[in-house]
Amino acid sequence: MIRSIAFATALLTPVAAFAQDLPTAPYLPLDMATTAAQAAVAACSAEGHNVSVAIVARSGETKVLLRADNAGPHTVGSSTGKAFTSASMGRDTAGLAGFIGGNPENGGLRDMDSRLVIQAGGLPIRIGGALVGGIGVGGAPSGAIDETCARAGLDAIGAE
Repeated sequence: MIRSIAFATALLTPVAAFAQDLPTAPYLPLDMATTAAQAAVAACSAEGHNVSVAIVARSGETKVLLRADNAGPHTVGSSTGKAFTSASMGRDTAGLAGFIGGNPENGGLRDMDSRLVIQAGGLPIRIGGALVGGIGVGGAPSGAIDETCARAGLDAIGAE
């Protein structure tokens, strides 16, 4: 009996040691993504703007997409593209647009991926310093307003 236990322990020890060394990656839980999207829609709705809000994971895959009543049909693609761009590039889309506008040699960034939307209204989502996704808002009269609503979404979940 003791011999069997010792043999089993010897066999399982390397597996346990290996499992402890596996990398872990922070991620954006669905409930937090939903809360952020709802807060962003509410912030824009409070100002009379019908928008769509997209939240994407770090991988760029859409986690949440909310479209306010009467939001224009273009707002879904706009918000999703802005969220994707922020998650992919790890930066706000307004800053990226300024970077490209001020450095024409970087104009090729616009053509890097057809999903990129380089207009204000997208913000990266960072939690504890880790990039876990992006939020994009589309449909307000200006990108600055879209960005303000996106910021409200981040604030609702304590993201940076």
